Amino acid sequence: MSDPQSVLGLSRPEWAGEDVAMLYDMASRFLTEEIAPHYEAFEKAEIFDRASWEKAGAAGLLCASMPEEHGGAGGTYAHESAIIEAISHVGVDGFGIALHNAIVAPYILHYGSQEQKKRWLPKLASGELIGAIAMTEPGAGSDLQRVKTRAEKDGNHYRLNGSKTFITNGQLANLVIVVAKTDPSQGAKGTSLIVVETDEAEEFERGRNLDKIGLKSNDTSELFFNDVRVPTANLLGHEEGQGFVQLMQQLPQERLLIGAQAIAMIERALAVTIDYVKERKAFGQKVIDFQNTQFKLAELKTEATVGRVFYNDCVARHLAGNLDTATASMVKYWLTDLQCKVVDECLQLHGGYGYMNEYPIARMYRDARVQRIYGGTNEIMKLVIARTL
Repeated sequence: MSDPQSVLGLSRPEWAGEDVAMLYDMASRFLTEEIAPHYEAFEKAEIFDRASWEKAGAAGLLCASMPEEHGGAGGTYAHESAIIEAISHVGVDGFGIALHNAIVAPYILHYGSQEQKKRWLPKLASGELIGAIAMTEPGAGSDLQRVKTRAEKDGNHYRLNGSKTFITNGQLANLVIVVAKTDPSQGAKGTSLIVVETDEAEEFERGRNLDKIGLKSNDTSELFFNDVRVPTANLLGHEEGQGFVQLMQQLPQERLLIGAQAIAMIERALAVTIDYVKERKAFGQKVIDFQNTQFKLAELKTEATVGRVFYNDCVARHLAGNLDTATASMVKYWLTDLQCKVVDECLQLHGGYGYMNEYPIARMYRDARVQRIYGGTNEIMKLVIARTL
């Protein structure tokens, strides 16, 4: 396959320095050699194995942006972006380490006490702990203010009751950040984030590993909390009621992460399609020689280039500490819409073979669709942007 990283012919942005480039290369080699050969088995099993997580930890691909003192590599989001892009360029999109690295661990880093960081971050970095964040409920998706999971104080513990659904890494995770109401009368201000170590939690239940259209190898689950006792020391933050603010502060990085997945898959889709149309013949000539093919790929490459430049600019803003919520919403919604468009057009250029599961574009078609839904639907992203008008 052509190199997805160079398919657009762009130079590296300033934030992707030599160390970031080296991490990308290392991650690509690791994923190609250690994960890709087993990926079909993970897709069929609809779950990864813990050994793959531990290998990723040993290779330095977990918690790259966490401080070295807490077991990480001392990097930034730029390093996480390199790992995320390598995952999509290699085509092992179901490996759930992006959420673990760039969503779960940062909550503990930013809001955890020194004791909490010391206790959890090194184990997240090694893969001993696999992270998840339990936001969505059967009756509350993008509208997090409607969360009903309840955490009631009982001495030096909380009693946690409620159910969550669509939880990424939900079958494997043994450290789950739970969004719960500690004071339902206060609405959003009564929301808190509580860390549950599931190996020690009685009355905690995992429901089904949900049967999804795509991203089959990424376990996505229902979780049930039936009077689960959790130490009050597992609250993130100095006091209750900070959860909604904490979520809002971290959502821009989550949305940027989804943008990274989108642009990287766009680049891979173009790379495999360009290879295909240069080899495939129809009516006595290569498919690339048809003017329609050339025009279509010219359009897609142009849009992908605009998307990559926008993503790179958003990363630069984020690293400088000034990526605002509206711009993060723009990069999430626009790039995921573009991702689905590009993958669809690339599948069309494959003809009937594009509909066959043995071709990578077919899996990309299935895997891409959820990007417009999770992390806040694209309709919600437009509402966020509209508030700035």
